[in-house]
Amino acid sequence: MKTSEIRELSKAEILERIQTDQDSLTRMKMNHAISQLENPKVIVEVRRNIARLKTILRQREINAKQS
Repeated sequence: MKTSEIRELSKAEILERIQTDQDSLTRMKMNHAISQLENPKVIVEVRRNIARLKTILRQREINAKQS
């Protein structure tokens, strides 16, 4: 998910997306420990996506405090 797409989401949607991605990341890590994933790079992509979501959320909190 691109940063521009994330900025268009509401706070509730971002929080929901973070929860969903964290759940899928946990499942992928467990599956990767048991057997090889078809594409292990997906784990890195999901982690980065979670970081992007949290960054945008934090930026909104900081901007709200400054306004």
